[in-house]
Amino acid sequence: MTGAVRLLALLLLCAAYVQGPVTKILDFQGALAEMSHFGLTPPALFAVGVIVFELAMSALILIGHWRWLAALALAGFTLAATFIAIRFWEMPVGQGRMMAMNSFFEHLGLIGGFILVALDDLARTKDTR
Repeated sequence: MTGAVRLLALLLLCAAYVQGPVTKILDFQGALAEMSHFGLTPPALFAVGVIVFELAMSALILIGHWRWLAALALAGFTLAATFIAIRFWEMPVGQGRMMAMNSFFEHLGLIGGFILVALDDLARTKDTR
């Protein structure tokens, strides 16, 4: 895979983890409301923490510094956030539940992608020793 295609793939994988924090920064009151909605207190601490974490881990993945660790960190974060935010099994049957279920499984796909990035990075690191 060429370097440009690899970088594009990594950028696409991290897109939600760049867009989300930027949205939270531009609408910090909305970010506080989101944290409160999910019972995360104090909301300001969690909002700032999520913003910094997502941007920092995305940057590490994109620049290739500790990429494997950042990818595993985002995988773990995504797993936790998915079970907190997308509890489709608690929703009544219907379109809303179906959309939430699709989102839940899409997030599992992101987790798989991050695990593959981590494994690939570890293999590349091992090959250069």
